[in-house]
Amino acid sequence: MQSLTPTRLTSRPGSLAWPLVLALCSIVLGCASSQSPPPATASSSTLASDAAFDRLLASIEETRRVYLADDQEFMKTGSAGMSPEDVALGNRYLLHVLLQALMLELESDPKHPWLQKIVTPWVKLGGDNADAIYHVTPVDGSQRYRVVGNTVGAVYTSITIEAGGQRGGYAGRIAGVINDTQYDVHEDGSFEVFIGGPPRAKNWIALPEDASRISIRHYFEEDPPAASVMEKRVPLYIEVLDPAPPPPAPDDASIAAAIERVERHFRSWTIDQPMPDPLPSWLSLTPNHLEDPSKPGTMAYAAQDAAYTQAPWAIGPDEALVLTGRWPEGRFGNVTIWNRYIQSFDYRSRIVSLNRRQTQLEPDGSFRIILAHEDPGLPNWLDTAGRTSGVMFWRFMLPEGEIETPRAEVVKFEDLVR
Repeated sequence: MQSLTPTRLTSRPGSLAWPLVLALCSIVLGCASSQSPPPATASSSTLASDAAFDRLLASIEETRRVYLADDQEFMKTGSAGMSPEDVALGNRYLLHVLLQALMLELESDPKHPWLQKIVTPWVKLGGDNADAIYHVTPVDGSQRYRVVGNTVGAVYTSITIEAGGQRGGYAGRIAGVINDTQYDVHEDGSFEVFIGGPPRAKNWIALPEDASRISIRHYFEEDPPAASVMEKRVPLYIEVLDPAPPPPAPDDASIAAAIERVERHFRSWTIDQPMPDPLPSWLSLTPNHLEDPSKPGTMAYAAQDAAYTQAPWAIGPDEALVLTGRWPEGRFGNVTIWNRYIQSFDYRSRIVSLNRRQTQLEPDGSFRIILAHEDPGLPNWLDTAGRTSGVMFWRFMLPEGEIETPRAEVVKFEDLVR
């Protein structure tokens, strides 16, 4: 199996290289076209890309108006009403979705794929996780692919096939998953997996005709959490086994199609996002009450090997939430706190999640985690950054045996620090 060494281009902060290149390009292009008539405005243009751009802008405005309205509850977190802070965070969330839509869809090509990080400390959506690094790429169900990578110390890795839905839009289901218990991992952590085509004896997963995307998960139990360490790299490479010729140069039609994918992605993670009906049994709408953890089945974008439990939390300015329970046996376990848009709090500068390695256990092996606005001077503090409500989410990867449901109790903060 080929070795894999990731390479990247870097530039120093403040470097003049890119501004200079852009300025020179602008000058050259401007001079070259100085005798040309001025471009038509979007409203009078017959270009398909202009029309698509107008529709994208209209969708952004519609989404801001509808998604952030006080009487809309697109993300069922158990919270009621929209505070000014909720609206401000909603504006931030919409920009995160737009940024991801541009990164993932504008230049995507399933016949010439590349794997991209889907969430970072600066782009968060879909219930991100400080202890995980995710990579995705669109795929075509008629193609065959090979993925080469490395676990780089992850306690769990997997490749998930998502299927259904329009290109750029929300997937309809999980069509399959293969984890590191089902493919060969060499002593140095390297692996290769074949996707699609005729079945193979091992290191292979099927690709249905309506496959739309693959997601690769690396979960870590480290301190600090893996996603907060910018130097941490996961080497991954994907190739098409039946290479296509180079794609044609972008033209009006292909750019219009790309903008339409961006718009579809933006809407599908906001006002057009499908909600499960019925809601999963593990999703509680009661503040500070968790349901029994269970697996998500084929729910799109979920981790099929995980058991989940989720609930809103709410505490007053003078209160704290005490979470007790036991970590199950298995590959991975953690708890994360999110805002109402299921974006994690700032894990670069605050402790907003705890994995099993980070958790200090009681003498009997149980845990006691404290969610509070300020440091109580006790182990296992989750920092709310002063917010009085949010969402807590628990993940247990490849759990073994029965999972004890975590319990939550609201207490006065002063009673903790006496």
